[in-house]
Amino acid sequence: MLILRGGRVIDPRSGTEQVADVAVDGGSVVAVGPSLAAEGASEGAAVVDVTGLVVGPGFVDLHSHVHSIAGQRLQALDGVTTTLDLEAGLMPVEHAYARAAADGRVLHYGFSASWGDARATVHLGATPAADLHASLQVLGDPAWQRSSSPSERAAWLRLLESELDAGALGIGVLMGYAPRTDPDEFLDVARLAARTGTATFTHVREIIEADPTTPIDGSLEIVRAAAESGAAMHHCHVNSTSRRHVDRVLGLLDSARADGSRVTVEAYPYGAGSTAIGAYFLAPERLGAWGLQPSSIRLVTTGEQVASVARLTELRATDPGAVCVVSFLDEESPEDAALLQRALAFPDSIVASDAMHVQWPDGSTDSREWPLPDGGQTHPRTAGTFSRSLRRMVVETGAWSWTEAFRRCSYLPAQVVAGFAPAARTKGWLGVGADADLVVVDPATVSDRATYVDPTRPSVGVRHLLVDGTFVVRDGSLDVGAFPGRPIRAALS
Repeated sequence: MLILRGGRVIDPRSGTEQVADVAVDGGSVVAVGPSLAAEGASEGAAVVDVTGLVVGPGFVDLHSHVHSIAGQRLQALDGVTTTLDLEAGLMPVEHAYARAAADGRVLHYGFSASWGDARATVHLGATPAADLHASLQVLGDPAWQRSSSPSERAAWLRLLESELDAGALGIGVLMGYAPRTDPDEFLDVARLAARTGTATFTHVREIIEADPTTPIDGSLEIVRAAAESGAAMHHCHVNSTSRRHVDRVLGLLDSARADGSRVTVEAYPYGAGSTAIGAYFLAPERLGAWGLQPSSIRLVTTGEQVASVARLTELRATDPGAVCVVSFLDEESPEDAALLQRALAFPDSIVASDAMHVQWPDGSTDSREWPLPDGGQTHPRTAGTFSRSLRRMVVETGAWSWTEAFRRCSYLPAQVVAGFAPAARTKGWLGVGADADLVVVDPATVSDRATYVDPTRPSVGVRHLLVDGTFVVRDGSLDVGAFPGRPIRAALS
């Protein structure tokens, strides 16, 4: 047995905060209360003094493309205990789970059914390999982006349903990468999610302000589909798809929720995104819609800032899957910084990282070495999203209490999947019977350190992190031998 003694214990489910001890036995919390660590109360228990520190349920990241030990270690030092790839997903999902289990994972993990891979299988005759890098290469292919014929649509819907039957956590929909497709296709996906009791996780197509010719405003599409189908529908990274129009989009989502639609939303605290350079919305003719230029795009692996339309065209043709960072808001601008803050402060907005894998110059995307080898590049959100959110929203501005921070980082995201993933029901809260996925934060020092120039610098302030009752981080140091992560899968009735 382990006792965390004397911390400021937060349970976001009940909305309570108390100075108390937390007792952990195996993978579960078995007691919470004062003086559990008193002499004789729990003979033989290991006791860790966490006086002055904040103790809460580990963060649940609904949107992470980190399928690696290196990336999960960075996320562990950011307070994350469960990391799920729900926006894109992987196919076949059985292969994705098997690979993760064979490699070992630091954090709990899970995957949605990939709408993109299912369409690529039907449209291109591709053989999905549950590999993010292969999927990125396909994103810029016009044959993948077109609308499906009735028989094609029926074929990829069957594929998605078979993936849900295999335990996929809902359906990941990269609609923003195929934004001219028939909106009826998305309605069919929503109906499938409703019928199976799961959910959709969508990178929306372009909004009307960016493309007046869009078949439907991307955020309105989610609202309409949720109302018509009754499905639970999650709007991914509203900050990056709405940009300077986020207030209009958030108002739309708020109205939909008030009308009873099951729409959830997430945001991250950065003014730049990261994607494959072959993405539809990075075509030279599309940049002006968002006020971007080629120089707004920087390649992750080489650091090259794209100098011209000609160079952008060349890169999209020769290496469409190359990961890049795209600056869409100026984080140093008070007006743009306020937009990011409003996206996070929106009622019930969930913190989610959109974390990307680390890439090294030799092309590798993982390492068991710690500290990480020099030269690794990624988006700083991989290492810093949650600590940055805590620093800005709790410590610096007081926009959130600690209880509210854990509600948005732990409880609400777990609830998004808890209805169809039994393992999520004991995550995201802190009480007797909860999983021993716990984070202990130093409120005086918690902060991100990753930058766009040095993106793999781990966050600070996470003093301890337990995953399934096992220390992954202890006294601020990572345990390189800890691989307690377990799969989170759907169980459809």
